Amino acid sequence: MIGELDRAATLIRSSRKAVAFTGAGISVPSGIPDFRSASTGLWKRFNPMEVASLTAFRRRPEAFYQWLEPLARQMLEAVPNAAHRALVELQTAGFVQTIITQNIDGLFQKAGAVDVIELHGNMDRMICPRCHAVFNSRDFQVSWLDEHRPPRCSKCEVFLKPDIILYEEMLPVDAWEQAEEACEEAELILVAGTSLEVMPAATLPLEGFHRGAKLIFMNLSSTQMDSLAEAVIPMDVADGLPELARRVFA
Repeated sequence: MIGELDRAATLIRSSRKAVAFTGAGISVPSGIPDFRSASTGLWKRFNPMEVASLTAFRRRPEAFYQWLEPLARQMLEAVPNAAHRALVELQTAGFVQTIITQNIDGLFQKAGAVDVIELHGNMDRMICPRCHAVFNSRDFQVSWLDEHRPPRCSKCEVFLKPDIILYEEMLPVDAWEQAEEACEEAELILVAGTSLEVMPAATLPLEGFHRGAKLIFMNLSSTQMDSLAEAVIPMDVADGLPELARRVFA
């Protein structure tokens, strides 16, 4: 373990362009449940096609919002943890240029990150499906989260859609192209808090690897790409990333 951390720190210090690729595991210490873990993942308790698909939103928006309500409250009230802060410290110091996240909680921005690519959107925003007006989710905290009235567009009066990627939706083109470019140009990709099971996002570190990027993996569980990595660190990111940052700065 110590040797893997030291090797990872050396790789980060020597890289001219490093990208961090992060998943749900990085926000679990902030009180946000992940989706796929064997014991606590949301999809062990819910069928995503029934509650988190575009069809579910369109057919039964009230039921969709009822399911989303507790998760949205957790995300809107969450604060960054030590893992977010460690990556932002590395970015601020110039060791990491871009943070790519599959998360929708906006915690990297809360922690002060400046170059964040959100592959799956952000819960902080709502969009009108009809007129495409954009709203701040926090404007609906009382009416939705406290009074249980799903948010509607003030102009069209249709139900707003959270600016997040649901099942049956494509990833946003701009975010995907930015992430692809970042991984293809990277000398190093630090993969943290993700089991690399969500497609197509999970292909991005592999694309970078085929373009010559070295890989570092930090996750409690193994991934299908561990054999490709220069360093594999089986640690909780809330402990591992601060320790890795400490060694980079040492």
